[in-house]
Amino acid sequence: MERQHLLSYLDDLLSVRLFKDYAPNGLQVEGAEEVTRVMTGVTASQALIDEAISWGADLLLVHHGYFWKNESPTITGMKAKRIKSLLAHDINLAGYHLPLDAHPGLGNNAQLARLLDIEVHSGLDDELGRALVLKGKLPVAMNAVDFCAFIEAKLGRAPLHLPGGPSRIETVAWCTGGAQDYLDLAADAGVDAFISGEVSERTTHIAAERGIHYFAAGHHATERGGIKALGEHLADHFNLDVRFVDVPNPV
Repeated sequence: MERQHLLSYLDDLLSVRLFKDYAPNGLQVEGAEEVTRVMTGVTASQALIDEAISWGADLLLVHHGYFWKNESPTITGMKAKRIKSLLAHDINLAGYHLPLDAHPGLGNNAQLARLLDIEVHSGLDDELGRALVLKGKLPVAMNAVDFCAFIEAKLGRAPLHLPGGPSRIETVAWCTGGAQDYLDLAADAGVDAFISGEVSERTTHIAAERGIHYFAAGHHATERGGIKALGEHLADHFNLDVRFVDVPNPV
């Protein structure tokens, strides 16, 4: 498949134009013009690049790519090694950050809801399809201990639970990744619990004082779903060989 055709399809599918992001969405490092093998993964680390090289990928498609706002613009050190590896093997790198979080079907938030069997009701910060924070309801209310165990069973990682909410959890809000500072927005919405990936020192006090449970379920663990689903979508729609590689990350 011609690279530009694939990238244009992805830009349209993920509504890239709707988002003001912290890094460029789409092509970040140019490689082969024809794409037949696509490797997907959460972050374009050297370990994932090495997997792409070993497999003979033409495109590395990730959620966390390069050239983030406020990082050094120089291509030196670790960044130079990564980019040199991609260029030496003619591998394209494309990253989709907020557009992949927000997509109503393939996005990280939608995939986490599907995994945790949460019924999606609305977005808290925008309409569905653009919202980064979602609100919904569990099919059966459960206590915090049972909900912790449920999350661990689904994500393969024990979440950190910061208590503060009611004895039974039924309504939840969530935003994957490093979204702990949306906890106040979730509390304003009156939900019983908020789920994200990371945690800060202040999060403990906010949960306790705002009367809401907080579950830090892992940045990486909560964001595997979107990029994996996006790759599977491409495999279903085009004549592409797609492989998802999960490089373990405890954070």
